[in-house]
Amino acid sequence: MEDGRSGMRLRMFRTPLGTRTAVAFTSQAALVRALGPEQKWVRLGEPALRALTAPLGAERITVDPLLTARRPYAHFTPPRSQGEPRAQQRPAPPGAPTPPQPATH
Repeated sequence: MEDGRSGMRLRMFRTPLGTRTAVAFTSQAALVRALGPEQKWVRLGEPALRALTAPLGAERITVDPLLTARRPYAHFTPPRSQGEPRAQQRPAPPGAPTPPQPATH
């Protein structure tokens, strides 16, 4: 759920194949792992969730999704010019591939 101008609104997702889906979580901890601690939520039963999402074309409910896109970085750092000090880089999340390092000769 997200705040809208007139109250809460339903947040829809897409499967990897592009099908619209509602997302449900079996616990608040599972929701926080997938969407972060600032994600707002309301408790709904399956019939209520289906009734809300069916008119939007979402016939599927995904429960406790494990793979979600990470939130974009809060700040964009433009490329630096030659001679500028190197900006501190944000550490990669656990399990992320290590970016290639420039070759030194």
